[in-house]
Amino acid sequence: MTEGKTETLQYRFDGPEHLPVLILGPSLGTTWHMWDRQIPELTKQWRVFRFDLPGHGGAPAHPAASVADLATRLLATLEGLGVHRFGYAGCALGGAVGIELALRHPERLASLALIAASPRFGTADEFRQRGVIVRTNGLDPIARSAPERWFTGGFAAAQPAITEWAVQMVRTTDPGCYIAACEALASFDVRAGLGSVGVPTLVLVGSEDQVTGPAEARTLVAGIPDARLAVVPGASHLVPVEQPAAVTDLLVRHFSTAWQPLPENATGHVVLPAAAPAAPVAVAPQPAPVAAIAPAAAPPQTQGAPDTYDAGIKVRREVLGDAHVDRILEQTDAFSEDFQELVTRYAWGEVWDRPGLDRRTRSCVTLTALVAGGHLDELAVHTRAALRNGLTPDEIKEVLLQAAVYCGVPAASRAFRVAQQVVREETTPPE
Repeated sequence: MTEGKTETLQYRFDGPEHLPVLILGPSLGTTWHMWDRQIPELTKQWRVFRFDLPGHGGAPAHPAASVADLATRLLATLEGLGVHRFGYAGCALGGAVGIELALRHPERLASLALIAASPRFGTADEFRQRGVIVRTNGLDPIARSAPERWFTGGFAAAQPAITEWAVQMVRTTDPGCYIAACEALASFDVRAGLGSVGVPTLVLVGSEDQVTGPAEARTLVAGIPDARLAVVPGASHLVPVEQPAAVTDLLVRHFSTAWQPLPENATGHVVLPAAAPAAPVAVAPQPAPVAAIAPAAAPPQTQGAPDTYDAGIKVRREVLGDAHVDRILEQTDAFSEDFQELVTRYAWGEVWDRPGLDRRTRSCVTLTALVAGGHLDELAVHTRAALRNGLTPDEIKEVLLQAAVYCGVPAASRAFRVAQQVVREETTPPE
């Protein structure tokens, strides 16, 4: 065993140096120790490389801006160690990193396993709301709710030590890095690119996973040309911890049989022969029923370069949230559609998308202008947007105090009442 650090990712090796490298990627809020119970068996055939996400497990707190950024940091770490080709298994956010590697650097991957993963993790609103809660309340509310997201109720009750370990693992994560990882997942969406994943892939999911469950797993299998599905009974989201023996057995069988060597005349890109539809992988010790996999619906294709409307609707959703924008668009009719297009193109596609100010600053300016104009309905909307853009409640309070001096105390008094209610709603952790 050797351990070390690089400027990019904190990592650990286990197993003999002469064996091929197998990488294990962690999920959000966990450390490389989530894989401890797989190590004894996996190191019989592979040199296992584990890494920590930024700010997790004592790793340097250098937030990553996107899943692609995490993949780039991982490759930079591996380059420094002389590791050029490897198998990869990742759980949840670690699985998203694996998909990025398969799409951007297929020549590096010999085989891939995606555990509790999805081509899109919920909605952007869900993860940005989690970031708002962390900015306001710290990580304690997220840590206390982790066991119910990660484990079945029976496992959590029977394994109090593991349950407490999970809580402490989240609680000791750097908040800024956790928020950045939430933002990375909020913007992660590779549904349109799954057909380009060209390595043998195992998609593994717990039957009781309520976070990224069997439906998301089947979407991956339907979209990836050479993918097989394994459903582990009696397991929730953190299936390698809850059902370690079943996961270990599946990983050993997958990487033993689907490790794809590079041909001698390889140019760096792997071409797979056409494959028959893959059968589900049986789960030891008893086979798990797997539902039929329907073809994934093809995403709509746009022609030509995106115009200001495309950029505008993207920024509008990122700032105001999908739920708000969907509600506005559902209410749009022939009378109001031209106005909504004007707002989307001009306000969001041109002004909000300009590089001269960051979104935090634009939120400060917007809140002040709305106080001055007495636009309380829009003030509520943009108070939520300010929280999503990274302002804390204390910073919003300072903006409103500044507005009181220059826009008038009566206007600011009304604004405080509106903003106070919004902050309470947005920063109260769900029960």
